[in-house]
Amino acid sequence: MSRALLPKHVSAVVKCQKDPLKALEMFNSVKKEDGFKHTLSTYKCMIEKLGFHGEFEAMEHVLAEMRMNIDNRLLEGVYIGAMRHYGRKGKIEEAVNVFHRMDFYNCEPSVQSYNAIMNILVEYRYFNQSHKVYMRMRDNGITPDVYTYTIRIKCFCRTSRPHAALRLLHNMPLQGCEFNAVAYCTVISGFYEENYWIEAYELFEDMLGQGICPDVTTFNKLIHTLSKKGDVQESEKLLNKVLKRGVSPNLFTLNIFIQGLCKRGSIDGAVRMLDGFVKEGLTPDVVTYNTLIFGLCKNFKVEEAEYYLRKMVNNGFQPDAFTYNSIVDGYCKLGMIQKAEKILSDAIFKGFVPDEFTYCSLIKGFCQDGDIDRAIAVFKEALGKGLKLNIVLFNTLVKGLSQNGLILQALQLMNEMLENGCSPNIWTYNLVINGLCKMGYVSDASRLVDDAIAKGYLPDIFTFNTIIDGYCKQLNLNNAIEIINSMWSHGVTPDVITYNTVLNGLCKSAKYEDVMCTFQAMMEKGCVPNIITYNILVESLCKARKVNEALDMLQEIRNKGLTPDIVCFGTLMSGLCSNGDLDGAYHLFRRMKREYDISPTRATYNIMINALCEKLEMSTAEKLFCEMCDSDSNSVPDCFTYRVMIDGFCKAGNTDSGYNFLLKKIEKGFIPALVTFGRVLNCLCMKHRVHEAVGIIHLMVRKGIVPEVVNSIFEVDKKEIAAPKILVEDLLKKGHVTYSAYELVYDGIRDKKLVKKTKKDSTPLTATRQQTL
Repeated sequence: MSRALLPKHVSAVVKCQKDPLKALEMFNSVKKEDGFKHTLSTYKCMIEKLGFHGEFEAMEHVLAEMRMNIDNRLLEGVYIGAMRHYGRKGKIEEAVNVFHRMDFYNCEPSVQSYNAIMNILVEYRYFNQSHKVYMRMRDNGITPDVYTYTIRIKCFCRTSRPHAALRLLHNMPLQGCEFNAVAYCTVISGFYEENYWIEAYELFEDMLGQGICPDVTTFNKLIHTLSKKGDVQESEKLLNKVLKRGVSPNLFTLNIFIQGLCKRGSIDGAVRMLDGFVKEGLTPDVVTYNTLIFGLCKNFKVEEAEYYLRKMVNNGFQPDAFTYNSIVDGYCKLGMIQKAEKILSDAIFKGFVPDEFTYCSLIKGFCQDGDIDRAIAVFKEALGKGLKLNIVLFNTLVKGLSQNGLILQALQLMNEMLENGCSPNIWTYNLVINGLCKMGYVSDASRLVDDAIAKGYLPDIFTFNTIIDGYCKQLNLNNAIEIINSMWSHGVTPDVITYNTVLNGLCKSAKYEDVMCTFQAMMEKGCVPNIITYNILVESLCKARKVNEALDMLQEIRNKGLTPDIVCFGTLMSGLCSNGDLDGAYHLFRRMKREYDISPTRATYNIMINALCEKLEMSTAEKLFCEMCDSDSNSVPDCFTYRVMIDGFCKAGNTDSGYNFLLKKIEKGFIPALVTFGRVLNCLCMKHRVHEAVGIIHLMVRKGIVPEVVNSIFEVDKKEIAAPKILVEDLLKKGHVTYSAYELVYDGIRDKKLVKKTKKDSTPLTATRQQTL
C-alpha cells in the first residue's frame, strides 16, 4: 500500500525546486492524486516561489485558484507576501492593487497589511500616497504599532524633515509604543543625511543612554548613510561606542567601511582596515575585494588593484565582470593599454566574456592614446562577437573620433548607426558638436545643431552651452547672445553655466556695462548665481577700476548664502594692487584667513610678493616668502616666486640677497631665465664682485644653460674653454647684461688666476652655505 501524499511533502518539494515553473508544474500535477487537496500551506509556498522569481502572471493564477478553495479571511499573510514581491521588483501599481483587492475578497487588512504597503510606497518615494494609506488606516479604526511609526519616521526623513521625525519618535511612548533601535537609527540617519551632525550624534548618545543598542544589521544601515557621504571618521566614532556594548561587526560592516574610505579617497586607510578586520577573524568576500579594487583603480593605483585580484583568487574567490572591468578600465585611463589587454586576455582564458563596459573602456583607452585604428578594430570586434548594438558603444567611439579631430569619421559613424538599426540620440550630436567647437569650427557646429533639429533630435542644455562657449572663446558675443535668445523657443531654459559663459566672455572683452546688464537679466529670469558668477563680476569690476564696488561684492556673496573662494580673493588682491592700493591688498590678504578661514595659496602669495617687489618693499616680501617656505606643499615658492624676489632685490640694490636667492633657486631645481641671470650678473659687476659673477657663468655652463652652438663643439677641452665666452657674448647680444658687465665678466673668464680660484670652489653654492639668506 503506497503512502499518502501529504501537503507538507508538496510544500517541501516546492521550496527545494530551484526552477519556479517546474515547481508549478509539479504543484498542478499533484491535484490529480486521489484524495489530495491543496491547503493554505501549499498555496502559500507556491505563491512565495513564483513571486520571489518574478513569475507574476503565474502567481496571479495561483492566487485566483486559492481564493476559490481557501477561506479568504485566512489569506492576509499571502497577500502581504505578494505585495512585498511586487514591491521588490518595483511594480508599485500591482502591489497597491493587491492591497485594494483584500477588502473586495473579504480579507480585512490588519495593521500588518497597512504597514507592508506603506513601506513599499515610502521606499519608492510615493510619500503622499503613503500618507493617504495611513489616514485610511486611522479612519478604519486600526491602531498603529511600532512598525507603523517607524515607517512614518522613515517617510519624514526621506522628505528631509528629520526634526518632524524626531517629534514623532518622542511621541511614540504616548501612543503605547516603546522606543526601539530601528526607529532611533532611522532618525539619526535622517539627521546625518541633512548634515545635522551634532543633533545626530547627541541622539545616538541618547539612544545608548536609554539602554537601547542597535543590532549589527540596524547599525550597518546607519553607517551606510555616512559611508555614502564619505565620512568614515564619524562611522568609526559610532562603531567604538557600540563595540563597548557587545555589538560585533560583520562582513557587511567591513564592506561599508571600505566603501566609505574608497569614496573619500583614503585608499591606504581602506587597506589598513581590511588587514585589521582579517586579524579580528573576518574573512573578506567578493564584494570586499571588488570594492577595494574599484577604489584603487579610481585613485589610479591599478597595479595595487591587480595585486588584490591575485590575492582574491589565491583565497579561493572567483573574480566577476565587475572585478575585471574595474582593472581593465583603470589601466586604460592610465594609458597602459598593453597591461589592460593582458588582464583581459587572462580573464577570457578563465571564462570571462567581455561585455559592453569592457569594450567601451578599451575604445576610450585607444582613442585617448591616439590609436584610432585599434579603437575601430575593437569596436568591430564587439559587433562581430554578437554584442547587442547599443547607443553607448557607438557614442564611445563617436566621442573618441571627435576628440581626435576626426569629425568626418564621426559623422560617417553616425550614418552607420542608422544602417545598423541603432538611432543616434542628442548626446551623439553633442559629442560631435563639442569636437567641432574645440577645433574652432563653431559655425559648423551650429549648422549641425540645425541638422539635428531637422531630424527630430531636440537640443538640450549641453548642446546650447557648448555652442555658446565656442562663440565666447572666439569673442563672438553677439552670436552667443542670439543662441541664448533662441533657447527659450526650443523649450530649454538657460542655466547658471550658460550665463557664466557669456558673462566671462563679456568680461574678457572688457565690456563692463554689458556684464552688469546680463547679470541683471539673469536674476530677472530666476537663474540663481553661484560663486563663479560673482567671481566674474568681481573680475569685471576690478578691470573697470571699480575696486571698491568689487570689495562690496564680498558682503553680497555672503548675503546670498555663498562663501567667497580663493579665486575671488586673488582677483580682489590683484585689482587693489593694480589700483596702487598695496596696503588694502595686504589687509585683505590677512583678512582672508582671519575672517573667512581661507588659507593663502601659492597664487595669492605670488600676487602679494610680486606687488611688494615692484614697490621695492622687500622686507615684507621676504616675510611672506618665509611664510611660504614654512607652509604646506600647496603654497611653497615656485619659479615665479624666486624670479620676482631676485628682481626685487636687484632693483633695490641688495646684491647679496639677489645673488643668494638665485643660487637657492637653482638648488631647488628651478632653472632661472636668462634675464634673471643677467640682473644678478649686472648687480655683482656694479659691486666689482667679478669672482661671483664668473662663478655664475661656470654654473650655467655646468647646468647646460648655454647657446645651442656650444653643443656642436665635440672636443671636451675646447668646449670647456669656449663655452663660458660664448655664453657671455650671447647674454650681451640678447641685452641681458650691460657692456661694462660683459667686459668685466669676459676678462674674468680669461683671468687664469680667477678661473683657478673659481674652480677651486667646487660650486658657488658651497661658498653661499656660509651666508644667510
